[in-house]
Amino acid sequence: MNSSSLPTVDSPVRNKRPGRLRSAIAPILSLGLSFFLLLAIWYGFSLLFASPLFPDPFTVARKALELLADGSLLNNTWVSMLRILTGFTIGSAIGVPLGLLMGSFKPVKQLLEPWTEFLRFIPATAMITTAVIWFGIGEGSKIFLLIYTTVFIVILNTAAGVRSISPNKIRAAQALGATKAQIFFLVAFPATVPFILTGMRLAMANAFTTIVAAEMVSADMGLGVMIWSGRMFMLVDDIFVALVTLGLLGFLTDRLFRLGIYRFARRYAPVI
Repeated sequence: MNSSSLPTVDSPVRNKRPGRLRSAIAPILSLGLSFFLLLAIWYGFSLLFASPLFPDPFTVARKALELLADGSLLNNTWVSMLRILTGFTIGSAIGVPLGLLMGSFKPVKQLLEPWTEFLRFIPATAMITTAVIWFGIGEGSKIFLLIYTTVFIVILNTAAGVRSISPNKIRAAQALGATKAQIFFLVAFPATVPFILTGMRLAMANAFTTIVAAEMVSADMGLGVMIWSGRMFMLVDDIFVALVTLGLLGFLTDRLFRLGIYRFARRYAPVI
């Protein structure tokens, strides 16, 4: 029997490549289709209303290009994102340790939980005037508001994560001779990571909401200022450019956040 009559078996690597390619392209196509449908619906409503108060996507895109050309859109976007990231980072850095302490130690929970439950129901927008009185109209008031809107969500989710740990895991570690520090760092903290990350994602969305209100009241640059100025001078196209920019920034930030989770904490938070 010559070798040409023998059945051939394709390499397993070659067989897997089309499947991997399809799995990589499918999310991109789905995302593109989703945004296409959104733009189509937007365009359809703009034709239905036919009003300068509801511009179509092409008009908004042209205005965005104009604002990009003169640098105003990039400058306002950079200022807003810098404020968001600063407040969000500080708020998370405060919220995670407090949440771990509240979830791990009952006296700390009894001491701090009433404060948390009281303050978290006061919205950050209601604190704008107080923040301006305390910190002035500079960056301090806006950073304070972003910390305020971030910290309580992170605290609650982190504490809930600690309290959700199965007692059997703790007992098993103790039976194996683990110290309290080892139980915390090797059992409790990894089990809490999905809750921490979920709280941070929720807090990031709140930070985007708060920055607009904060910049409308006490700022000279930022996307909130663009929206406020557009309202004052009836620059509807500018308002829509700022709104679309906020949506895209939030979407991209959340995707980068999820990518970081997948890359660095996949085994702790596989479903996020």
